Amino acid sequence: MISIMNRVQLKRSNILRMALAGSDSMEEGKGETFLLKAIKIGGVVVLYWFISITMVFLNNYLLDSKDLDAPLFVTFYQCLVTVGLCYGMHLLSHLCPGVIDFPSVKFDLKVCREVLPLSIVFIGMITFNNLCLKHVGVAFYTVGRSLSTVFNVLLSYVILKQTTSFYAILCCGIILGGFWLGVDQEGVAGSLSWMGVFFGVLASACVSLNAIFTKRVMPAVDGNIWKLSFYNNINACILFLPLILVFGEVGHLVHFSRLGDPTFWGMMTLGGVFGFAIGYVTGLQIKFTSPLTHNVSGTAKACAQTVIAVVYNQSSKSFLWWTSNLMVLGGSSAYTWVKGMEMKKVHIPQEESKEKLLGEKSDAGV
Repeated sequence: MISIMNRVQLKRSNILRMALAGSDSMEEGKGETFLLKAIKIGGVVVLYWFISITMVFLNNYLLDSKDLDAPLFVTFYQCLVTVGLCYGMHLLSHLCPGVIDFPSVKFDLKVCREVLPLSIVFIGMITFNNLCLKHVGVAFYTVGRSLSTVFNVLLSYVILKQTTSFYAILCCGIILGGFWLGVDQEGVAGSLSWMGVFFGVLASACVSLNAIFTKRVMPAVDGNIWKLSFYNNINACILFLPLILVFGEVGHLVHFSRLGDPTFWGMMTLGGVFGFAIGYVTGLQIKFTSPLTHNVSGTAKACAQTVIAVVYNQSSKSFLWWTSNLMVLGGSSAYTWVKGMEMKKVHIPQEESKEKLLGEKSDAGV
């Protein structure tokens, strides 16, 4: 009986370590000191923050240009850069197989067609995201794009027929309250852009739809996120071309004075590189920590991003404006925590039943 209890206790401690560090990192981390692990995790989190915040400010710089009003072209070019980087990484992985690990990304028309529904949602997500950033700026961007969690709950019920707990809905209510308070305070300050708010709501809906469609098309790319990124961005580049023509952005490009300026193209390319890099560092942060920690880190990053934007622009914000941001960030963090606890309640009984079964088999001499 004592040996069974020890075995169960050992298994529970293993489950806890796997939940905190991930099974892969456990194997890789054997022999590493706590300090070395902490330095690695801290380095990955800092890298994620740096790339994510820099990308937002860089996109804001490109989209806020008074000379060039062509947000669709800016987004198209960033997708083009991502396709080029994916193919470049594919070639380098063949030249340096021991150094660079990247999947084969050969063009396949059949896969492109299968990924197309997701690509349409993806175009909406990145376009509305950039248009929201263009109209509201970095400081209000977190609040303007805060309804993704609410749409996750709503669309999961409508499309997937998944119900949500009372506490999760309560967290969504806090987020909604923060959103409306933020909109109200922007209006009081005289800096409200209803167009930016509208694009923010659409971007939030597309983010939620993107997550749902991603799960559906992953089998078409063998479950590989880089292959999905490659085909998604190829489709986006093709679909953006008629949109650029329809919305008259070609005329803006023809009359753009800096079209031959290497600095402009350097900044545009850098934006695409950061867009590609954010996918890598997001996966890296999840690998070294956990999905829950990644969400908490993303929330904290959004808070820091807002503070940096306010300080950089030398803006003066009211107490209620800051309260709206705290409500949005607090509600998002609480939702993440609630969903994490709900997942644990589902998995722990399953593990306990498995342990009980193993114990019974051991007692029976199996």
